[in-house]
Amino acid sequence: MVRALFLVFAVVCLFLRTTEAFGQQKFTVSGIVKDNTTGETLIGANVKLQQLDQMGTSTNAYGFYSITAPPGKYALQVSSVGYQSFTRVIELAKNLQIQVTLSAANDLEEVVITGGNKKDQNISNPQMGLEKLNMAQINNVPVLFGERDVIKTIQLMPGVKSGGEGNTGFYVRGGASDQNLILLDEAIVYNASHLFGFFSTFNSDAIKDVTLYKGGMPAQYGGRLSSALDISMLDGNSKAFGVQGGIGLIASRLKVEGPLVNGKGSFMLSGRRTYADAFLKLSSDTSLKNASLYFYDVNAKANYHFDDRNAIYFSGYLGKDVLGLRNLFGTDWGNKTGTLRFNHIFSDKLFSNTSVIYSDYKFAAQSFSRGNEFKVVSSIRDFNVKEDLQYYISNSHTVRFGVNGISHRITPGEVTAAANSSFNAKTLPERQGLEGAAYVSDDWRIGSKLNILYGLRLSLFNLNGPGTFNTYDDTGNILTATDYNSGDLVQQYLTLEPRLSLSYTINPANSIKAAYSRNTQNIHLLSNSNASSPSDLYVMSSNNIKPEIADQVSAGYFRNFKDNTYEFSAEVYYKWLQNQIDYKNGAQIQANENVESQLVYGDGRAYGLELFVKKRTGRFNGWVGYTLSKTERRFDAINNGNYFPARQDRTHDVSLVGIYQLTKRWNLSASFIYGTGNAVTYPAGKYQLNGVTRFYYDSRNSSRMPPTHRLDLGATLEGKMHKRFHSSWTFGLYNAYNHKNPYVINFQNRKDDPTRTEAVQTSLFGVIPSVTYNFKF
Repeated sequence: MVRALFLVFAVVCLFLRTTEAFGQQKFTVSGIVKDNTTGETLIGANVKLQQLDQMGTSTNAYGFYSITAPPGKYALQVSSVGYQSFTRVIELAKNLQIQVTLSAANDLEEVVITGGNKKDQNISNPQMGLEKLNMAQINNVPVLFGERDVIKTIQLMPGVKSGGEGNTGFYVRGGASDQNLILLDEAIVYNASHLFGFFSTFNSDAIKDVTLYKGGMPAQYGGRLSSALDISMLDGNSKAFGVQGGIGLIASRLKVEGPLVNGKGSFMLSGRRTYADAFLKLSSDTSLKNASLYFYDVNAKANYHFDDRNAIYFSGYLGKDVLGLRNLFGTDWGNKTGTLRFNHIFSDKLFSNTSVIYSDYKFAAQSFSRGNEFKVVSSIRDFNVKEDLQYYISNSHTVRFGVNGISHRITPGEVTAAANSSFNAKTLPERQGLEGAAYVSDDWRIGSKLNILYGLRLSLFNLNGPGTFNTYDDTGNILTATDYNSGDLVQQYLTLEPRLSLSYTINPANSIKAAYSRNTQNIHLLSNSNASSPSDLYVMSSNNIKPEIADQVSAGYFRNFKDNTYEFSAEVYYKWLQNQIDYKNGAQIQANENVESQLVYGDGRAYGLELFVKKRTGRFNGWVGYTLSKTERRFDAINNGNYFPARQDRTHDVSLVGIYQLTKRWNLSASFIYGTGNAVTYPAGKYQLNGVTRFYYDSRNSSRMPPTHRLDLGATLEGKMHKRFHSSWTFGLYNAYNHKNPYVINFQNRKDDPTRTEAVQTSLFGVIPSVTYNFKF
């Protein structure tokens, strides 16, 4: 691994030195772009030299930009969505550092919902399957209980399928829910749901930027097959102290932010908590009075800028769910993350970010029933070190390269029991692994029409001791059992992952794009339910489980209309999946130290068409998304080795979102979704055993749930503007026409005729009104 990393860096350094030799007669202007009011760095702001049509770039994740040009006088122009543009005449006779601040635009007719930077970015950007969302867009989409939600909003995009009613799990282009890389300030979030999926872990008050890569993801992302959801937290206001929050029917939130050390830094602290448990205490039912049903989460971030070239950032997240009935049972789960980053600008062209990251997900279940007292705890913990660099070789070449190493520790289950309990104490062996990667990618503009983003990622996974590691035959019997000491290498996998995306601009309003990518995954989720559950079990690649591999090709046509007011795209994709994991019929995966004996391995395929139309500006805006897709899996031990629909297979998915600025104070919104029912396995027959009816099942996922459709409505009333205080009311109507969407369907004998079987549908929600009071000062 060390030799491979050294080789990657040697090639990159040689390339940089060779390329730099051809640009000695040019100079560079660089700097940081920030919000004038809050001091927040702006991601994806467009920076260009007006006199040179192709001399443009975008700010990176920390607001840094760099442009190189021949000596001369230029107009430096900086623009970003929702801000007034900045223009300054510069004399480029030497390298310059220019820090830019942008002021927010306040024009009702120029309401913008797009998350991109320049208006035609979707045409020229070679990246395919890219969705960028800004928080103004997310905050206007109506959601359950009025809680603004990042993940519920991305589920309205084509190619992204919801995990079901009230579920934050999502599927991207045929991938499983665990095949999405979810990052919060670079830290991996393993379970992004609260209250079994009714809310996501991401408090919108603390979020700055959201980017979703559905296909052809850049080489800096890895470890998952289907997508990367990259979420950045706000840095905090470095100009003034501020407080904002909201009080809703089911949850309240509060955020405090302000400057540190004379404006050289800032902090942000945000918290949220539900209080359904408080209402339960008002119940006349004694058992409900003692119930626990709540979640909380805390986001914190601080930064300090030593000078124009050095800055340090710390961010953290803590969230927990608690559910239970006193004297009966208790369940809690939650995530903890921490990220420490150091930014250093080596030169006007070279930007470095060094990160140390911690991530911890833990689940615990406890029984208090007399004679059955026990507690089971499982967890997954990561310690990650990363080095990422960006080198702005020229205005047509931006190279990114870096390395990272992640230490994984998975505790699948530790059972403790009382002395008189019917349960026995048991500890499943902890597994340790080391995941490493090195990558390099080049964003290369060739002339005025062709853009290429290409790269290579080298992925390494080591499974290490201590422990006893078994191998199994096809029936699950142990073939061999080998003991390893701490640090011993049990299994190693090394994979090359090429990435390529390109766009060809036909004219300023039209382009075609194509992409290919290979991704591997070494952390796998075992679940036998359609919905994400906190008790789902994570396992590593091992001597039995090979890394999952996905190869995806995609192509698309992109067009803008009416001076970039309307945006249209059509994308097709095909994905080949290797080493897919499923469970055997009747498998036992919980508290099973031989869980790998319960698994089967196969392949899969997914293909589809995604259509997207968006109105980007004006008092009325929104989008329409449509996905036509097919997702299948194949295992020798299931369905006689034939392809069958994956549980996330849905033929049709439609989403419509509309946002209308009725007046300066009233904003109206609506969203409508329709989706083909999930693939499920229904009974093929039944029989009697000892007087009890038992069902037997035939083909896996050969039936369908009924279709899902729902209309949500929202409205926001802005309060009157005051010098320091501002408030608003947000009203919502979830499932406005009260349609009973299926959550689960069970089968039972009819009471009036036990020889006949009836299906009983369970639905979670009817129509749900909500109201939230928001404030800021």
